[in-house]
Amino acid sequence: MRILVTGGAGFIGSNFIGQSLSQGHEIINVDKLTYAGNPENLGSDYNHKNHMFYKEDICNKQAIEEILFRERPDVILHMAAESHVDRSIDCADDFIQTNVVGTHQLLDASLKYYKSLTNKNKFRFLHLSTDEVFGALNETGKFNETTPYCPNSPYAASKAASDLLVRSYYQTYGLPTMIVNSSNNYGPKQYPEKLIPLMILNALEQKPLPVYGKGQQIRDWLFVTDHVDALLKLISLGENGESYCIGAHNEMTNLSLVQLICNYLDEIHPVQSSYQNLITFVSDRPGHDYRYATDASKLAKTTGWSPKVGFQEGLKQTILWYLERFDVLRVKSEARKRIGLG
Repeated sequence: MRILVTGGAGFIGSNFIGQSLSQGHEIINVDKLTYAGNPENLGSDYNHKNHMFYKEDICNKQAIEEILFRERPDVILHMAAESHVDRSIDCADDFIQTNVVGTHQLLDASLKYYKSLTNKNKFRFLHLSTDEVFGALNETGKFNETTPYCPNSPYAASKAASDLLVRSYYQTYGLPTMIVNSSNNYGPKQYPEKLIPLMILNALEQKPLPVYGKGQQIRDWLFVTDHVDALLKLISLGENGESYCIGAHNEMTNLSLVQLICNYLDEIHPVQSSYQNLITFVSDRPGHDYRYATDASKLAKTTGWSPKVGFQEGLKQTILWYLERFDVLRVKSEARKRIGLG
């Protein structure tokens, strides 16, 4: 199968590409390579015979059309997005441009390509979204595919807008789309501005571990390879025009998560005092949602998917990956100093 992936040099995209190539799929990777996109995330997969890379912006509709008609993908998996809530609060411009305008341009290009296909039956357009479009939960309940949209941050609003555009292209033009609303992902290769890698790397550098408010916000954590597995199943088994929620039933407060990271680091990379002494409470961010929890029963019923990586196992794998990377960077830095490069 030929799969065009937008944002394939990012966290989820690079993990998806690695798993897809190992299963024999061909990948067309389109990535603008902004701050969170890094070809190094792909490792040896970058030079894989079945991996083709295009440095391109999804907002450039003409360029995207040319790639589609040249490469003839069976599936488009749209992952490219601005995704950090704090950045959207500081300035929402890039979020509107990439997440809304970019999705619109990609949909237009995809529709033109789809109309040209002789065999339209196997073509699919999967749009990767977030559970944040649904707003916030109280102590009970879970998001599902019928939960009304109620975004509370500029990031979530931009993703909600892109979801609605995707839905409209199915309803109006018959473009075979699916929408995937995922809970918080974690794992190797995630950009360090996100909570888990930020806490790991700050701890290793003996920097403060900033926790918003009292740290009682609750999130559902999904290991990235489980997410990739769900996407691959949906490509084959999902129904056009449908939305699917993905979650792993790993709810935890932000403070408990940071404390758990500290406990693991105390065990595998001890320093003079516990890493918990680095925890620092800071002013809460505006519009901070209290709780997310996602019901993945529709996904399970449709595809047979279930998460395979337990949270503690996945968190340890993630910490070890960043620890190895940190040690490599530290050795390189010390070597550069020794030879006078600073």
